[in-house]
Parts: sequence; C-alpha cells; structure tokens
Amino acid sequence: MSMTIVVTGASGRMGSEVLDGARERGMDAIAVSRTESTNADSKRRATSGTDAYHPDDLQSLLSEYRPDALVDFTVPEASIEFLDACVETGTPAVVGTTGFEAAELETIDRTSDRIPVLKAANFARGIQTLLALVRETAASLPQYDVELTETHHNGKRDAPSGTAKSLLEIFDEERVHGREGIQPRNEDEIGVHVRRAGNVRGEHELLFAGNDEVLTLTHRAESRHVFAAGALDAAEWVSKQKAGRYEFREVLA
Repeated sequence: MSMTIVVTGASGRMGSEVLDGARERGMDAIAVSRTESTNADSKRRATSGTDAYHPDDLQSLLSEYRPDALVDFTVPEASIEFLDACVETGTPAVVGTTGFEAAELETIDRTSDRIPVLKAANFARGIQTLLALVRETAASLPQYDVELTETHHNGKRDAPSGTAKSLLEIFDEERVHGREGIQPRNEDEIGVHVRRAGNVRGEHELLFAGNDEVLTLTHRAESRHVFAAGALDAAEWVSKQKAGRYEFREVLA
C-alpha cells in the first residue's frame, strides 16, 4: 500500500527535493505552496508537474486525503499554522524548519501532546555521527579551545543555523558570534562564525585546538537530496508512532 504525504513549502529548495524524493520512492505526494494561483479552487500547476494547493486549504486537504504524514520545510510562523491543522486532523508531522523562537518551540511541545511530531535541524545521517563525535571529543579534550564555522547558501534566513545550535548545545561555554577590533579570546568561550554565500548546501566545522595540535571535525552536504531522503525516512517512521516529540536520531536507531 502506497504511503501518502503532504509537503508544505513545495516550491522551495527543500520542498521540491522532498517531492522528487517521494516520487522516486513511489509515494503519493501532495504539494502545498503559497505561490499565487490563478485557479478558482486555489490549485496551481507546479513546475515539477504536480498540483499544488494553497496553505489556506491545508486543513480541508488533510481531512479529505488523510495522509500518513506532513513534511514541512518553510518558515516558523507558517510551520506553527500547519501544525495546528495537523492537530485538528490527527496528522503526524515532520518539521525541518529552523529559526524558531522559544515561545514557538513551546507550542511545538504542546502540539506533540496530541500528535506525533518529529522536529530536526538537519536530516543528514552524517550529522548524527558528527554530533556523537563532537560529544566524545569534547569529553576527551575538555581544555582545548573550540571554534565553530558554518556555511550555507545566500538565501538562508536564520543564523547561526539550526544544526550549529545543536552542536553548540553540547558545550556549556559562552558563545561569541564573530570577533571585531581588540577582542582577546576568553578561555570559556566558543567562537561562532557564520558564512552565507552562493548555493552552499550546508557545511559545519568544529575546530579543537590545544597542546600544540589541532583537530577538526567537518560535515559537508554535497546535495539537498541527503536532507530530503532523511526527512522521508522520518515521515515513514513517525507515521507509525503515537503522540509525542521525536528526534531524527531515533529514526536511525
């Protein structure tokens, strides 16, 4: 039996990748996009050749098709609206949107009391390995200086990235976002350096320096396909779960 998913932000960078990946897996994928429609019923013909619905129709769409899961890569304010529709229809949700404020994260937590919600800053399998390695390295080299550099495409809105924040959560040190002028390094700080340029999919580097040596741990995504594949793995997994808040590492486990 084919799985049915709804993809919000379907005309965006990640949404289109998720749609393509879903079709490759033989899933039924329903696109939702805020792109203006000229049709009275608010559908439009997407560039990928599939009908896309306007977000205003999402709740009725979920009620009609009863998809196995919704996959969301949009912006925080839109994601919260979409999760409300998921709650009303009992639809499991995978959220790849980043840049949420604290109050919005609390809303997501409350949402997960009623439906299964899997939220992740990064759906690359390699990032989960990087997180584990950084935890191990931080524990093994507690006196070493740490610096983090992350690079993304020039259209990314939030900085530092959600993945960078996940990496920083491993450490207790104060964060310093870049340096300017006379600013000696404090031994209890981590420098966070953010770059936005071109069409870079995503690169994160942790540098550990001390004892006359340097160790770097780096992950670089060569294609957005890796994120889409992970999100679809998450959608298949979360569709079988009961209400609760889940993380991508649970899918891989």
